[in-house]
Amino acid sequence: MRLAILDLGTNTFHLLIVDVNSEGATKTIYKSKRTVKLGEGAIHKSWIDVLPYDRGLHAIQEYAKIIRRHQADKVYGFATSAIRSATNGRRFVEEIFRVTGIRIEVISGLREAELIYYGVNQCVSIGERPALIMDIGGGSTEFIIADSSKIFWMHSFDIGAARLREMFRLSDPAAASEVRKIRLFLAKELQPLQDAVKKYPVRKLIGASGSFDTLAEMIGWHFHRHNSIKGVKTYRFNLEEYNQMHERLLSSTTKQRLKMKGLIKMRVDMIVPASICTHYVLKKFRLKEMILSKYALKEGALWELAGG
Repeated sequence: MRLAILDLGTNTFHLLIVDVNSEGATKTIYKSKRTVKLGEGAIHKSWIDVLPYDRGLHAIQEYAKIIRRHQADKVYGFATSAIRSATNGRRFVEEIFRVTGIRIEVISGLREAELIYYGVNQCVSIGERPALIMDIGGGSTEFIIADSSKIFWMHSFDIGAARLREMFRLSDPAAASEVRKIRLFLAKELQPLQDAVKKYPVRKLIGASGSFDTLAEMIGWHFHRHNSIKGVKTYRFNLEEYNQMHERLLSSTTKQRLKMKGLIKMRVDMIVPASICTHYVLKKFRLKEMILSKYALKEGALWELAGG
């Protein structure tokens, strides 16, 4: 069976087409991601603005052509934070169905967290001790406390990188007072996570895809002059290197970040709030390890669709 998976995120739309055999083994046929920045300009107002709306619709129409060309037997499409929180999000998915015939399921934050766990668990050896999994999206950030066999706790918070950027409108470079405001906001918003960590103590952070991919690649180029994550599914951060990169990002201007190797243009304005959030979590819970998982939401959905 040939499956096509569409992941409509706040910043990026992903398409994954795979063949699944009778034993559930998969072979990737096509993989693509497109920058849409669906939350640009109005995510903090729970709205998809006109230009992002049109970008998103155009991207899906192009993906629909690719899916037809590859003759997928089944299409599973799902949408996350920007669409589920937007008052015109349902209209957007209805229009996608009208112009492409593809049905998009708007999944809850908890369902998103569950699928992220399934993806990470196929990629990283979590182990028998609970770990904290974190996926920073554009609109939301999911946290999961789990070991390799079960989930103990999970939650989705509306503190994605694009949402934080729109809410706080950082200076260029970010002022220390602005960073403090974000940290105070995180302390308040993440109280349920603090309670959960008290109940289920963790020592390591597993960062899923997106911003963590970018941080790992930037660190590789800056400290070791090569792409440390090319051809690998996981990466263990040196926390001293990460802390230095974090300080470098905080003091950088947009113009300087545009020249940083490993930082794609789409993430130039979002990597600072993403790193502030990451740094806060590492320090708040005194975590001693940080590991990248290149597998996350869409890989979790694939695992489930292929039979788990």
